[in-house]
Amino acid sequence: MYSFLTTGTWPDYELLDAGNFEKLERFGRYVLARPEPQAIWDQHLPPSEWERAHATFRREKGSQERGQWQLKPGMPEQWVINYDQGDLHLRFRLGLSAFKHVGLFPEQDPNWRFIFEQTKQRKAAQPRVLNLFAYTGAATLAARAAGADVTHLDSVKQVNFWARDNMEASQLDGVRWLVEDAMKYVRREVKRGSKYQGLILDPPAYGRGPNGEKWQLEDELNELLKLCKELLDPQDHFFLINLYSLGFSALILDNLVADIFPAIRGTREIGEIYLHDQGQRKLPLGTFCRFSS
Repeated sequence: MYSFLTTGTWPDYELLDAGNFEKLERFGRYVLARPEPQAIWDQHLPPSEWERAHATFRREKGSQERGQWQLKPGMPEQWVINYDQGDLHLRFRLGLSAFKHVGLFPEQDPNWRFIFEQTKQRKAAQPRVLNLFAYTGAATLAARAAGADVTHLDSVKQVNFWARDNMEASQLDGVRWLVEDAMKYVRREVKRGSKYQGLILDPPAYGRGPNGEKWQLEDELNELLKLCKELLDPQDHFFLINLYSLGFSALILDNLVADIFPAIRGTREIGEIYLHDQGQRKLPLGTFCRFSS
């Protein structure tokens, strides 16, 4: 089933506007303006609203990634926001990075709720969940809040420290933290015969492991999914993968998952994730596939 997922009502987050290759967002009490390559249409709000942003990201000359934040007086470099959806209550520490990110991808809200609910539905008393390319841990914490035994893996040590801060802010504990190369770890887990009731994957288009291991999405994804099939409990499971690579069609995920997980052909949900602004324009922010037993 092809689906479109978007963020629900969330008092501490709002996409105010998007256009002219930028987006204007509110995180708690602070409004941020930063680049957004897919917002190719005109801005909806007048320039005066954009000028009210507490922090604006400007790219360095000649760089597509790095840049600097221009801060207004009183704008902190770190702050905390709340996330409350039903029975799921989390807190996230945000920060202004040199790569325009703030440590959270709000469009993932529907997937955090999926993880929380699916974890609670597992038959195992304490479902084992593996979160690969786990970043600052929102998905990890959604699973842990539902009672999972969670392994959180990311190749960047500082990111794992950030995720641990989010865990403590959310008054949770017990997560297993790994600074590892995802492919190497999954291969070892397959050899050990490990099984998980939940698998969460959020792979980047490209990246490096802790020892310089090269990751290129189109080169590695097919093998990674085959290994994940070996790790997934065949009787009691949920599976979620997100892709942010521009131009990487959801149909590619559809083909891969249909070939590698043929038993779930009729139950998988696949499609796009987006945020809608005050003008109800839809800002696409990636593709996803998810299914459960």
